[in-house]
Amino acid sequence: MGYVTSLFARKVVAAAGSGVDAAAMLASVGIAPDAPLDPGQMVPAARYYDMLERIADQIDATDLPVRTGASMRLDEYGALGLAFKAATTLGASYARVERYARLWSSVAEYELRPATGGTLFILHRAGERRLGMRLSNEATLASAVSIARQVCPVPLTPVEVLIRHPAPRRVAAHEEWFGCPVRFGADLDAILYADQMLARPNILGDEGISHYLTTHLDAELSEITREPDLVMQAKAAIAQALSEGAPKMAEIASGLGLSARSFHRRLSEHGMTFQGLTEETRRDLAEGLLRDQTHSLAEIAFLTGFSEQSAFTRAFKRWVGTTPATYRKAISRH
Repeated sequence: MGYVTSLFARKVVAAAGSGVDAAAMLASVGIAPDAPLDPGQMVPAARYYDMLERIADQIDATDLPVRTGASMRLDEYGALGLAFKAATTLGASYARVERYARLWSSVAEYELRPATGGTLFILHRAGERRLGMRLSNEATLASAVSIARQVCPVPLTPVEVLIRHPAPRRVAAHEEWFGCPVRFGADLDAILYADQMLARPNILGDEGISHYLTTHLDAELSEITREPDLVMQAKAAIAQALSEGAPKMAEIASGLGLSARSFHRRLSEHGMTFQGLTEETRRDLAEGLLRDQTHSLAEIAFLTGFSEQSAFTRAFKRWVGTTPATYRKAISRH
């Protein structure tokens, strides 16, 4: 399962405004609404897309990606945001994203590629191009322009923006925000910049600070890539323990050969908490069991660690927005 930073989810919900229940939307992806903003906290990408689609059911989300992108601030992106700001040129800033974007997301990659008329900053994201992903891709491109404008000493306008999926009902807000033609139905999700724009010195570019920050980012990236199986191993252990009730962190840690303190620290390095991982595992397990018609709802409640079916129903409705029975019927129709 892929992940994205919780920062993206928070920004989308804020941009959606009063037309949605912000607390409920954030809770649906495992974010405590009153918790401090932490770009290191990750949320499952599939649930992020689910949330975007629920928002689109409640409001007109045509312009939502643009509003989200416009709200992005480099200072909220953690060390990578600072490294983007400290890079000496805009091209060097985007090169930081190309190298270190894994700190923001495990489902998106970026590439700088020479092209006719300049250089493309390309977003690569695999998977079904469902509505949630389409909205996310548009917001990502808008965000990339937003943070570039925060470091560029002159008004920044791309040459062209390319988006693979078909155009929404209106594109005026997109073209006004980007300040250039926006071509939907393209072969890539990308922003085309003139080379002289990418070569411009950044407002606060500093080679020394940039080197210090990239050293720090290299260490963060190393931690992420060195232990890719920890989360999956922990989820498997939690799933096995759920039938005996809510698992205890110390017991799961011991089964993985770790102390509770080390387990907590390593989950934190992945932007997670044990409580959040347990909740995620329960939801994943429940959704999988509901697809298997051989299990009753009472059995699924037991297997996911709930003492009563009513408690399971309340939790599942909080996660998905519907009851387990309704979810199962919808799955069977497909």
